Amino acid sequence: MLVAIALGSNLGDRVRHLDHAVARLQTVVRQLKVSRYVETAPFGVSGPQPLFLNAAAVGGTLLPPRELLDILFGMEHERGRDRLRPPGANAPRTLDLDLILYGDTVIDEPGLVVPHPRFRERRFVLEPLAEIAPDLVDPGTGLTIAALLAKA
Repeated sequence: MLVAIALGSNLGDRVRHLDHAVARLQTVVRQLKVSRYVETAPFGVSGPQPLFLNAAAVGGTLLPPRELLDILFGMEHERGRDRLRPPGANAPRTLDLDLILYGDTVIDEPGLVVPHPRFRERRFVLEPLAEIAPDLVDPGTGLTIAALLAKA
């Protein structure tokens, strides 16, 4: 299954955190293609935060979506992120990995929503994704990543 994953970091050695994630992703995602790392301002957060380093990755996997998501969360944990600990989802983070697309599958289950519910309005996801997979189609809208970026 072709998957798209967003990567981000705004704490500590951001490049090292993303490099770690890419190396680990290569063990579970075949033919991994990764965008450039792009520095972006924090989006949708309360209070000042350091700049993010963002990227996107696409490739193939045989893992079911829930198992892949659990592996992504494990990678975050390896870099010191604890999703259960306050101050919450919009806090600064060493590593943030989001499952954006899982082929043309649409999933809405507790703890797993694919396509990612907010990726369409996030340029920091769309721009890196458009760099490596502009023709990838969002099953929620039927639009390509390039078309979604043009609308954002």
